[in-house]
Amino acid sequence: MDKIVDSKSKELIQQTFAAQKANQYTIANCTIKERKAKLKALNKAVEFTYRDKIRAAMMADFKKPAEDVDLNEIFIIKNEVKEALHHLGQWTRDQAVSTPISLLGSKSYIKYEPKGVCLIISPWNFPFNLTFGPLVSAIAAGNTVIIKPSEMTPNSSAVIKEIVEELFEPNEVAVFEGAVETSTALLELPFNHIFFTGSPGVGKIVMKAAAKNLCSVTLELGGKSPTIVDETASIKSTAKRLIWGKFLNTGQICIAPDYLYVHESKKEELIAEMKNTLVKFFGENPENSDSYSRMVNTKHAERVMGYVKDAVAKGAKIIAGGQSNEKYIAPTLITDVAKDSSLMMNEIFGPVLPIFTFRDINEVIAEINAGEKPLALYIYSSNNKNTDHILKNTRAGTTCINNNDVQFFNGNLPFGGSNNSGIGKSHGYYGFLAFSNARGVYKQIIPGAIEMIMPPYTDFKRKLIALTLKYF
Repeated sequence: MDKIVDSKSKELIQQTFAAQKANQYTIANCTIKERKAKLKALNKAVEFTYRDKIRAAMMADFKKPAEDVDLNEIFIIKNEVKEALHHLGQWTRDQAVSTPISLLGSKSYIKYEPKGVCLIISPWNFPFNLTFGPLVSAIAAGNTVIIKPSEMTPNSSAVIKEIVEELFEPNEVAVFEGAVETSTALLELPFNHIFFTGSPGVGKIVMKAAAKNLCSVTLELGGKSPTIVDETASIKSTAKRLIWGKFLNTGQICIAPDYLYVHESKKEELIAEMKNTLVKFFGENPENSDSYSRMVNTKHAERVMGYVKDAVAKGAKIIAGGQSNEKYIAPTLITDVAKDSSLMMNEIFGPVLPIFTFRDINEVIAEINAGEKPLALYIYSSNNKNTDHILKNTRAGTTCINNNDVQFFNGNLPFGGSNNSGIGKSHGYYGFLAFSNARGVYKQIIPGAIEMIMPPYTDFKRKLIALTLKYF
């Protein structure tokens, strides 16, 4: 991050930050009704007013089908708003906690207050839901927000900026477009919280910058999410769900199945069913399908195809797909992949699924645990004992059993990674908590017992202290 933003843009960023800092208590003191009105206005803009513009922007950036936009962008934002509208009064209410008898004469409670001025750095793979989802949580908690959308999806970023500028004053919510230099300028500022979605590598840069200002972070990262299909799995439904979850958005999903372990007794059946499903979903030539999108740019397409070529050079076999053309990469299934190939050393983030077989589930568990903790781990099994064994002996940010990707749609579940795959949680109540400070409040009502053991320490008070240690 060594590029420098021009002085005029940097000055505007600093002015906007200062304006939000000055305005943060006004926004924090907005009533629940006022916060809900903002959320309703945002939902109306996304679901109705700007829906066609959002679809057009994503078609221009990704060739993304309108149906995918509705399901994976607009629907998810709508759900976040719906969850916040339904529960906001409960989330913001002071939460009473018990007070020990040694502090008799007082009461204690938790007050959830906004963190203050927040920064949301959103990615390019789902530009709307991964921008406005966190924004819903930030507004619900009563914060001011600066948004930095991705420069890789310029059409989507422009619509995001247009929506925000219509709904909010810049001293409450503002958008700054731009590339690395804009992010660098923003990360120099002493935000109260940073919500970043992206790669682990950039996440480390964000966390390092936040540390200079002792700023809290939520890092939604990624990594290699494994899938396990055991000998008891229903192959037909497994194949259907895997193909959908892997090749949705051309595999450019942080929670997409990154590689697959299938029990050797089910390998041929699963592969045959997956091939059939590919044809059902996208036809004989997915390049002509209206249901299949593109890589975000040629650079990322070349990166993924570079992984494939390296794997093939080391003995891998492409059993479906493998074709590419500029930003297009066919849905690709590949076997016999060397574990030291770049396809297995990096998060793929594209439409390529390596397939491995296993006999002993413990060997699979050992391989998964030898790597970084994944953002997601998927288990296909009809055997509860197998499922429980995998859950107990692995670690992951999220897990689906007999499905994949859909955990993101449940706003009642915390979403986020662990260590290399992320820090902190989002969605619904957990998103509200991410943008809130749980402020502990203690109130003395009548003189308490603690006053009886304040200095000077007499023999009587020493006896009281001894009794306190023994009985309370």
